[in-house]
Amino acid sequence: MTPKEDRRLRIGVLGCGPIAQFAHFESCTKASNADLYAICDVAEDLRTRMAATHAPEKTFAEYDAMLADPDVEAVIIATSDAFHVPASLRALEAGKHVLCEKPIGVSVEEVEQLRDAAARAGRILQIGHMKRFDPGLQAAKTFVDTEMGEVLALKAWYCDSTHRYTMTDAVQPLPVTSKLARKPGGNPKADLRRYYMLAHGSHLLDLARWLCGPITEVRARLSERFGAYCWFVDTTFANGTLGHLDLTVAVRMDWHEGLQLYGQNGSVVARTFNPWYFRSSEVEIFHEKDATVRKPLGADGHFYRRQVEGFAETILTGKTQLGADAEDGVANIRAMVAIARSVTEGRAVRLDEVAGAL
Repeated sequence: MTPKEDRRLRIGVLGCGPIAQFAHFESCTKASNADLYAICDVAEDLRTRMAATHAPEKTFAEYDAMLADPDVEAVIIATSDAFHVPASLRALEAGKHVLCEKPIGVSVEEVEQLRDAAARAGRILQIGHMKRFDPGLQAAKTFVDTEMGEVLALKAWYCDSTHRYTMTDAVQPLPVTSKLARKPGGNPKADLRRYYMLAHGSHLLDLARWLCGPITEVRARLSERFGAYCWFVDTTFANGTLGHLDLTVAVRMDWHEGLQLYGQNGSVVARTFNPWYFRSSEVEIFHEKDATVRKPLGADGHFYRRQVEGFAETILTGKTQLGADAEDGVANIRAMVAIARSVTEGRAVRLDEVAGAL
């Protein structure tokens, strides 16, 4: 394990459910510059088992009690989506830095409220778009920023597989559950269009924006057949780049995720794997100047841990934030709302004309 640094960010994790168990507890424990200082969950049986496994310094049944602890410097919001905005707001008001799971919210207005709260508090708000910490994709981003020149076009796809749970069940431990766990009202999966866009489309849109800059307009089509949903989204970026995004849930094949990026001085082709394999994307970077292809190894594929380390480094050293921030959250929600409107109205929709919820 990476040696721990002397000064480490003391993190409290809200929620002891599957995403905390599969990603955040281990990431805080393994991070070189952070510690799993506290965990919080209303379910006593779940909280007790997680404390025995991960050995935080403190446990809390009440969120406000954890926020009142002066030794907790930052929180990770690892709850159901419906709790993301209110839990983040309470943490910011308590003076804590926040790393919140995606999607950060479901409406433009509530995410703008969260952005403004982070600015008033003078605290870091980072969104859990962990793909920004995939070392293969980071190599692609560096090439785009420093060598590619003008970007011509992006094709990117995120295609969930009907076999994903067969494959992930083989590599993940069984999640510990509790009948006492707090759940949101209603069924989040009652509207699958909305659920799939928030859960998966948020990743695809954030990656596109991270590589190519702000999206100004979308034109989207949606096909629903045999229980599958396929969005084809044509995007226009502020810098003139054209994009085509494919979100399909679920394909009758292996997990299928990646991108092709064409630019003035080269190109990038990337294949991204199911995140629970903790495997860096396979990336080929073509350099036009000498007609060579370079493939970064990306040996450290624990992007959830790398995400925590980036979060902690920003807070502890003042380094520029590498993860998605509050403005990214607003832009991603705007894009998802615009896509939904474009599907409904059958026309191109500018992002600056949308508001409301997905």
